[in-house]
Amino acid sequence: MKDKFKNPESHMMTHGYKPELSEGAVKCPIFQTSTFVFKTAEEGKSFFEIAYGLREKEPTEELGLIYSRINNPNLEILENRLSLWDKADDCAVFESGMSAISTVLLEFLKPGDLIVYSNPTYGGTDHFINHFLPEIGIHTLGILPNQSIEEVKSAIEQTGYSNKLAMIYLETPANPNNALFDMSGLSKEIGSYYQNKNKKEVIVAVDNTYMGPIWQHPLEHGADLTIYSATKYIGGHSDLIAGAVMGNQELLTRVKTLRTFLGNMISPNTAWLLLRSLETLKLRMDKQCENAQKVAAYLLENKKVEKVYYLGLLHPEEQGYEIYQKQCSGPGAMISFDIIGGEKEAFKFLNSLKLIKLAVSLGSTESLAQHPMTMTHAGVDPEHRKRINITEKMIRISVGVENATDIINDIEQALEVVETKESLVI
Repeated sequence: MKDKFKNPESHMMTHGYKPELSEGAVKCPIFQTSTFVFKTAEEGKSFFEIAYGLREKEPTEELGLIYSRINNPNLEILENRLSLWDKADDCAVFESGMSAISTVLLEFLKPGDLIVYSNPTYGGTDHFINHFLPEIGIHTLGILPNQSIEEVKSAIEQTGYSNKLAMIYLETPANPNNALFDMSGLSKEIGSYYQNKNKKEVIVAVDNTYMGPIWQHPLEHGADLTIYSATKYIGGHSDLIAGAVMGNQELLTRVKTLRTFLGNMISPNTAWLLLRSLETLKLRMDKQCENAQKVAAYLLENKKVEKVYYLGLLHPEEQGYEIYQKQCSGPGAMISFDIIGGEKEAFKFLNSLKLIKLAVSLGSTESLAQHPMTMTHAGVDPEHRKRINITEKMIRISVGVENATDIINDIEQALEVVETKESLVI
C-alpha cells in the first residue's frame, strides 16, 4: 500500500489503525483509560524493560500498552501518522511545543556543554536558552542569519567551549521575521566538523513550527531532530495544546524515555483531536499559503507599510533567497510587517481589525494578528530584541483560511484609520 500511495495526506485517515480492534469503528475512538491489562506477568516485565530504557527492543518486538503516561493507542497512532510527513523513523508527542523543546534540550545537553542557537527565536525558547540553561551550567551562543559559516566557527572558538559543543538549535524560518538559516551548511560544516574533531555527539535540532510538515522537511537537510508546536498548523483549530519531535529511532528512544519520567505526553483526547486535524492538514495549509501570498502582495504596495517580511517576496539578490529555494517548498502563511510609526500606530491598527482576531499563536483556520515586541517576545532582553530587529512597529499576521479578499479588506480598513507621517502628507 505504501508503495502505491506515496503521499502522506492519503494515509491520514487510516495509517496505524485497525477497525477490527475497535468494534469496526471507521475512526479511531478515544481510549480514555489510565492503564492497560497485561496478558501475563512476563509480558508486563518485558514491556517495562523497554519503556524504561533497560534494554533495546528486538527487531520484531513491539512495546505493548502499559499506562497512558507511557503509551496509549491514540498517542501511538498519532505518532505513526505524524512520522509520515517528515519521513522520520519515529515521533514523540508532548503536551505543548515548549514541553517538546525543553525535553530535547534537557536530554541532549549536560552541565558544561555548549549550545549554538539561532536568532531570533520564539520568546519562550529564547527565555529557556538564555535564562534557564545557564543556571544549570550550560553555555549558550546565539548566531544571526547574516553570519557566514566561518564567522560562526570563529564565534564558537571565542567562547572557549568549542570542545563542549553538543547541540545546534535552529528555528528557521524564525519567529517573527522569517529569517532563514542554512540547515545543511550548519549541520555539515559546523555540527559534523566539531563532532569529528571532539569525538563528541553534536545534535542538530530544528524548530519547524513556522513551516509545518508541508513546506519544509529539516531531516532532509541534515537535521537530526525536527520539532513542532503541534498547537499550530498540525492542530490548526485553536482548540488544543501539543508538541512533537521527530527523528531517527535511536534519538527518539532517548527522547521518549525522558518523556516517560517527566510525564509530559499528551492526553488521549488531545491525541484524538490531532488525528482529526491531520486529515485536513494539507488542505488547510495549501489554502493558508495561497491567501498569504495575496495578503503579502497587498501589504507590499500599501504606503503605510514600511517593510514586509515574507518568504514569497524574496528576490534573488536578497539574503536568504538561495536558502529559501533550497530548503522550502512554499513561502508559508506567516507575514510580519513594519508599520510606519511605532507602538501607537501598531496598536491602532490591531485594535481596528474586525475579521482578523487580536491573539497570539499561529497556524489556525482563523487569521490572527499580534505585536511581537510586547506580546510573544516580551520576555526577550530589550537589547537583544533590538539587535534582532523586533521593534515597536512590527506586526505579525498568521493568515487563515478565510476568503483572501475579506482578509485584505480588513487589513485595509484597519490601516485607513491609522495616522502615519505618510498619511499626513498633503
